[in-house]
Amino acid sequence: MNAVRISLSDYVLSGGGANGESYDHRTDPSLMLKLYFPGKIQQPLDEMILARKVFETGIPTPEPGDYVVTEDGRYGIRFRRITGKKSYSRATADHPESVGRYAAEFADMCRKLHAIHVDTAQFESVKDRYYRLLTENPFFSTEQKDRIARFIADAPDTDTAIHGDLQYSNAIFSGTDRYFIDLGDFCYGFNLFDVGMVYLCCCLSDDSFIRETFHMPKTLAIKFWQSFAPAYFGTDRPLSDIEEEIRPYAGLKTLIVERDTRCPMPAFRAALSSIL
Repeated sequence: MNAVRISLSDYVLSGGGANGESYDHRTDPSLMLKLYFPGKIQQPLDEMILARKVFETGIPTPEPGDYVVTEDGRYGIRFRRITGKKSYSRATADHPESVGRYAAEFADMCRKLHAIHVDTAQFESVKDRYYRLLTENPFFSTEQKDRIARFIADAPDTDTAIHGDLQYSNAIFSGTDRYFIDLGDFCYGFNLFDVGMVYLCCCLSDDSFIRETFHMPKTLAIKFWQSFAPAYFGTDRPLSDIEEEIRPYAGLKTLIVERDTRCPMPAFRAALSSIL
């Protein structure tokens, strides 16, 4: 796929993340740009192809446009912009009195996503992804890796959709319309591999990270989880039972965090204590 050359002067910076920055078009409110940091070429191309496949499944996500490159050699993707959008994390931070409503809406989105059956020939299995991450991780011992691999293998096998980075900042709404964004890690498999990220972001991350990333104190993030859990799993299960089941799946996200930070993360590893 050839990249379309664009001028960054046509865009204005609107946000940033771990892999790059987002921009809005200066004159066309229907366009936004996700631009990767310098040196990343294959990653935006892979995400572009994946984004198109995900969009074609009917999952609510902004329509991807072109694979692009700027004058300074940075690569990215243009998307159809959702005007007036707000993420569920930002909405909760701005209106903490509505945390229960926002958590329930997000839970409804997640339940619907996790009920979608996908073509397994088109996407990666979440188990295969974690096996690969486990093999590449330099911080766990061989014995620890064997135990984690057995846990992954024993999880149920399903062909249903997995977001891959299910943070409440990666779901947005505009009016009554709702969308998932940042589906670069989309795959398929058992839903708890996905929901574990919600628990990690709300309950296992420290206060400074939650404030910087989700714009709220950890106490509010915990309230979000405490409203999300019964809305997603049902009200007939004690929260303590839900958390005991979800904790090791949240701990598996250590493999992603350690890949990105290149250092061990003891706080997240603690969630794997029942496995290790």
